[in-house]
Amino acid sequence: MRRLNVSIDTSSGFCWGVVRTIEIAEQELGDQREIYSLGDVIHNPMEIERLRSKGLKTIKAADLETVKGKTVLIRAHGEPPSTYKRAEELGITIIDATCPVVTKVQERIRKFYTDGYQVVIFGKQEHAEVVGLVGQTNGEALVIKSISEIDRVALDRKTVLFSQTTMDKPTFHLLKEELRKRVKELVVGSIEDEAIEFHAKDTICGQVSGRDKKIREFAKANDVVIFVAGRTSSNGKVLFDITREANARTYFIEQSDELKSEWFDGAENVGITGATSTPQWLMEQVKKSIETNFSRAVETGKAELYSHP
Repeated sequence: MRRLNVSIDTSSGFCWGVVRTIEIAEQELGDQREIYSLGDVIHNPMEIERLRSKGLKTIKAADLETVKGKTVLIRAHGEPPSTYKRAEELGITIIDATCPVVTKVQERIRKFYTDGYQVVIFGKQEHAEVVGLVGQTNGEALVIKSISEIDRVALDRKTVLFSQTTMDKPTFHLLKEELRKRVKELVVGSIEDEAIEFHAKDTICGQVSGRDKKIREFAKANDVVIFVAGRTSSNGKVLFDITREANARTYFIEQSDELKSEWFDGAENVGITGATSTPQWLMEQVKKSIETNFSRAVETGKAELYSHP
């Protein structure tokens, strides 16, 4: 009976910022009965469900008034200053689990804005992290996500360029070079700091951009790659595209019941990887499902084992 060699990418799994947030959430859940997360604590529905079972409830900004006097967790993405102000007015206790890298970007943006710079952020307008970054400028920062939007930048103002921490590095560099051609006074924001693990010339998180080379090597070393992540994960989309570029037989799933038998036709080596918001336990679950169900499918000839329910 033919068996697959299934391995998990040792570079995958939670980044240290997410690990920190999850640890804070679990510690607080152990100490208190009611903890509310302002927005999904992580962009992975399986991990959200695991924490929900421990008592973590998710609310939206519009729901803050319903939790007066309660305890609210600020997730790794961070929040704008207005959220902290409103929480104080409502007597809400804040547990701040903002990723230290995001906090540093917020501080730098606030400094440049105060110094009169036009703040340009490479990112997605609706992304939770970007909402927090724009909030440091009283809503005045310009958010662009592609070169095609560069005409929105005022060319006659001193300008600083920052990035959402989970965006792709190649597009950021293209944007930076194009702005340098047009803007007379351009500064590229950085997060270099001895107190932070990452040393970068830009504000894209090193644990996202640093995985580029490793994930390509992992993808090329396997016949098939299963990429596990939440569909709303920004860095998941970036890393999935990189993986698929390196190996066309790369498939995106949120959970193991989405696996399909035809993906493994003729394969010997299968790799499992994921986003910086993908828990290790979920990748282990996917690995076990592939090893158990695929072997059974070969033995019985039942290819439908991986069909959608």
